[in-house]
Amino acid sequence: MAEVKVFRVKGVALFSPDKLREWQPFTIDVRAVKKEDAIEKVYSDLGSKHKLKRAHIKILEVYEIPPEKSKYKYIRDLATLRGWEIE
Repeated sequence: MAEVKVFRVKGVALFSPDKLREWQPFTIDVRAVKKEDAIEKVYSDLGSKHKLKRAHIKILEVYEIPPEKSKYKYIRDLATLRGWEIE
């Protein structure tokens, strides 16, 4: 079974709905098995939440981070989860 890691993805995207769009930076932490899966997750999330096309998203860097350094609490909590307990 593959180990799930935490990746920090940095890039720029055209978030503005104006006609004068500007590239705005973003940083997202995602859980994935491989770098490619993390990139796909970012494209999927930004596309669904902000209605962005893939051409309006540019990934600049992707690197692995320890779960404790994530800025999202749910990622830190999922990293410490070791199993399910049913009562």
